[in-house]
Amino acid sequence: MIKLFSKWILLIYRKIWVYEAFLIKLYFKATYVNKLGAELSYKDEDKAILNFANQSFFLVKSQANQSLNFYDFCGEERFSLTFEVNGLNELESIHSDFIKKEIKVGEIENRGHTGKNFVFYDLDGNKFDVWSELSPIFKEKYLISQ
Repeated sequence: MIKLFSKWILLIYRKIWVYEAFLIKLYFKATYVNKLGAELSYKDEDKAILNFANQSFFLVKSQANQSLNFYDFCGEERFSLTFEVNGLNELESIHSDFIKKEIKVGEIENRGHTGKNFVFYDLDGNKFDVWSELSPIFKEKYLISQ
């Protein structure tokens, strides 16, 4: 009886694992590949590598209710990454595109420095920033004229 019960539990665990792996695959495809245009270059059951915005991002499976976000000294939730885009027109275009793709986005805002920004969120609530200014190093590296 115990042996049969153990096999049954193992079978359920395997089915859950396969289902979970399937959900992870759907999540990456739905969020990062389809909505953000990232290229999935590697994926296994606990990590993935995405190519997006001229960079590679290593995503690692974490425990439930964790995100990349952090809180500053005033207790305000902050993003961990800022994506630079080439000008206000590009920023507005991406913002509009994200809204059409039903990605959760914040308003375009002036934060008192050069350029404008907006934030967006993935399905896990990870918060990212988009800024309308390219760094001089990026412009030089990718030969973007000012």
